[in-house]
Amino acid sequence: MPAYMIFTREGPIFNQAEMEAYSSRNRSEAGQSVEKYGLKPLAIYGALETLEGAGPEGVVILEFPSADDARAWYNSPEYQAAAEHRKKGAPYRALLVEGL
Repeated sequence: MPAYMIFTREGPIFNQAEMEAYSSRNRSEAGQSVEKYGLKPLAIYGALETLEGAGPEGVVILEFPSADDARAWYNSPEYQAAAEHRKKGAPYRALLVEGL
């Protein structure tokens, strides 16, 4: 069953250099993540319209073959090393949702 990792940026970027390091690291490892974990980007900071409630400043949606694959990617040393830059760069929320 597919699973979706959803990241929402909950406020403004407070350290641009850290966000650039995060983006650079993710771009350099993207091909490996696709192969190893089956990661498929579905939405990356596309046009956003909030219909109800307070909206985030940005959204990323990644599809994985399973929740186990998503957890393995998120908890991998490679992604956790990149995530340290994201956490120093802007406030985010990360969610894992199982599909149908």
